[in-house]
Amino acid sequence: MLETSILDSGLGDADDDDFDEAIESYDAQLPEHRYLDREVSWLAFNQRVLELGEDARLPALERANFLAIFANNLDEFFMVRVAGLKRRIMTGLAVPTNVGRSPVDVLADISHDAHRLQLRHAAAWTTLVEPALAEAGIEVVSWDSLGEADRGRLYEYFQAQVFPVLMPLAVDPAHPFPYISGLSLNLAVRIRNARTGRQEFARLKVPPMLPRFVAIEKDAGTARYLPLEELIANNLGDLFPGMEVLDHHAFRLTRNEDMVIEEDETENLIQALEAELMRRRFGPPIRLEITDDMDDVTLDLLLKELDITEQEVYRLPGPLDLRGLFDLARIDRPELHFPPHVPTTALAFQPGDNTERADIFASIRKGDVLVHHPYESFATSVQAFLEQAAKDPHVLAIKQTLYRTSGDSPIIQALIDAAEAGKQVLALVEIKARFDEAANIVWARKLEKAGVHVVYGLVGLKTHCKLALVIREENGVLRSYSHVGTGNYNPKTSRIYEDFGLFTADNEVGRDLTRLFNELSGYAIEKKFKRLLVAPLHLRKGLVRLIDKERRNAIAGKPARVRIKVNSMVDEQVIDALYRASQAGVPVEVWVRGICSLKPGVPGLSENITVRSILGRYLEHSRIFAFENNGDPQVFIGSADMMHRNLDRRVEALVRIVAPAHVKELSNLFDLAMSDSTSSWWLGPDGEWTRHHRDADDAPLVDLQDKMMAKSLRRRRARAVR
Repeated sequence: MLETSILDSGLGDADDDDFDEAIESYDAQLPEHRYLDREVSWLAFNQRVLELGEDARLPALERANFLAIFANNLDEFFMVRVAGLKRRIMTGLAVPTNVGRSPVDVLADISHDAHRLQLRHAAAWTTLVEPALAEAGIEVVSWDSLGEADRGRLYEYFQAQVFPVLMPLAVDPAHPFPYISGLSLNLAVRIRNARTGRQEFARLKVPPMLPRFVAIEKDAGTARYLPLEELIANNLGDLFPGMEVLDHHAFRLTRNEDMVIEEDETENLIQALEAELMRRRFGPPIRLEITDDMDDVTLDLLLKELDITEQEVYRLPGPLDLRGLFDLARIDRPELHFPPHVPTTALAFQPGDNTERADIFASIRKGDVLVHHPYESFATSVQAFLEQAAKDPHVLAIKQTLYRTSGDSPIIQALIDAAEAGKQVLALVEIKARFDEAANIVWARKLEKAGVHVVYGLVGLKTHCKLALVIREENGVLRSYSHVGTGNYNPKTSRIYEDFGLFTADNEVGRDLTRLFNELSGYAIEKKFKRLLVAPLHLRKGLVRLIDKERRNAIAGKPARVRIKVNSMVDEQVIDALYRASQAGVPVEVWVRGICSLKPGVPGLSENITVRSILGRYLEHSRIFAFENNGDPQVFIGSADMMHRNLDRRVEALVRIVAPAHVKELSNLFDLAMSDSTSSWWLGPDGEWTRHHRDADDAPLVDLQDKMMAKSLRRRRARAVR
C-alpha cells in the first residue's frame, strides 16, 4: 500500500519534508537487525589484505609489502576506531552502535578478531613469506645462526652506528617509569647489580631512524638481514657494564592518537592543531604487543605502569612491528615484484606531431576529458593542467582544494609560481587531514609566504572534495576550466591509488565550482548547483532520491539499476534506500574496497543486491554512482564515501558525467568488476567475505587491474603506430 502511495504522489520530485516523512514511514517496515557492524567489517577488510600476503602466487616482495600494509592499517584502526570506542565507554557516552549493540560488546568482538588476525599475520610472515624470501635469496636471520665473522662485522656496525644513539632508561626509586611513545619498539631489560645482587629494570627504545633490518651481506642474488632489535639485544652488555643481563623482551605500545578540536572556540586553527598534535603523543594506551616469551614479572610491571588490561595485551611471536617489512619490500629485485607499469598519457592530452606538450586548455575545450589513474598519467594531466595554468599569461586565477599532498609536490610549486606571477590564487588547505596535519601546516605556511590566499574551510567541517578551477581570459571573455577528482592532488599516491578525474570547460560546472569556492572561502551560502551534488546539505538526499527513482521505475516496469563503487558503505539512510530498491526488484551492485554495513542476499530484503570487493597492486579509491534512469543513465564521480563523516561532517562533491563515451567507459568497468569471471571477494548475508580467484579448473580468474593496464598499453602502442 505504501509503495502505491509513494509512486502515485511522485515523491521523487516532492518537497523535502514530504519525501523524508514518506521514507521514514517506509523504513519503519524494514527489519531491525539489517546492518553489519562497521568495526568488525573493517577487520574483515584488513583480513582481505592479509590474504594477499598469504597468496603464494604473488611475487614474494609484494607479499611482504601486503603484510606491512596490514600492520600499518591495524595500527591506525587501534589509534582511531578502538580509541574512539574506549573514549565513549570511559566518558559514559556508550550509545548503541549501528547494529544496536553497546560499545563494550563491540569492543569485545574487536578484541577477539584482532587477536586472531594478529596471530595469523605473524604466522603468515614466519611460515609463508619469510621462507619464500629465503628461497629467493633474501634471508632474515637470527643472531644465534650467525658465525663469528658475521657477528664481528655487526658488532662494528653496532658500535659505530647504533650504540651512540641508544638511551637506556633505568626504573628504580630514583628513576620513575619512563614515558613510552606510541608505536615505538622497545626492549624491556632485567639486570642484576653485580655488587648488591639487586634486580633492576630498564627500558631501551629501538631507534626508529635506523634501518629496521640491518644488512649483513648483499650481492646481486642474495642478501641477509638481522632485525635491529636482535642486534641491540645481543650487545646489551655494552649498555650495562658491570651488570648481569638476566633477560630481555620486545614490546610495543599503541596509544589513542585521534584528535578533537573545538573549532568554534578556537581563534587560530593552526595553533590549536599544533597544540593538539603535542597532546596526541601522550594519549592513553590502548594496545600492548609483547613477544610470546615475555615472563610474568616483566609483563606485570608493564601492565601496572602502563595502566593497561590483559584484554589489551597481544602476545605474538617475534618480530613485532612488521611495518618494517616496507623496507624489505623496496629491495631492488624486479623478479620478486609486480611487473612495472608505466602510465600512459590520456589520449586527449597527448601532444601533436610537432609539439612536445599538449595544450591542455585546447584539449579540454574540445570536450570533457575523463582520466583514469594510475593507468593514465597524473603528471601529464592534473599536474600539467596546473603547471600550464601557472605559466599561462591569460590565466587570471586558480582556486584549489588540498587535502593530502606529498612533501615535494609540484602541485604546491605550481600554485606558488602562479602567485609569484601575479595571479589570484586560492588554496583551501585541509590541515585536519588525519595523520597529515603536521605536513599540511608546513605547506599552508609556505603557500601564505608566497602570496597565496590560504583558507581552512568551514568551521566544524573537513574539506575533502577534490576540486581545481582555473579562470582564463580568452578574447575578452572569462572562461572556466575545471577539474573534479576522486583522489588527492598527490603525485606520489597517484601512482598506486586508482582514481578518476574529470576535466571540463562546461560553464555549468565552472559556475558550480565558483559558487562552492565562494562558500568555502567567504560567507556565501549557495545551495543551487547544476552538475554537482555537494555534502553536507544535499549529497545524501540527492543520492537517496536517485535510488528511490530507480525503485519507482522498477515498479512501473521501466529499466532500473543502481551501481555504486565506494571505499566504505556505512550510512544507514543510503543502505535503507538500497534495501527499498532491492525489494522493488532493482538490481543493485555495490563495489566496495573496505567497510560494508549492508547485508546482501537476505530474502525479502536484499536478494537483488550484490557486493564485491577488489584488492590488488593498486588501491581502489575512486567513487562512482550510476543510475539506469529508464535508459538515460545518470552517472556521478567524486570524493564521497557512504559514511556519516563524509555526508554530515565534510564538504564533498560529486560531478555528473555527461559524455556518452565516458558513461560507457564507467559502465564497462562495472561490467568487468562485477563479472563472476573476475577475481574478487564476495560478501554474504552473514558478513563473511569469500575470495573467488580460481575457476573450477584452478585457473586464475581475470585480474581487473591487469586488464586495465593491458588496455592502457594497447593505447600507447596504437599511439606509437600512428
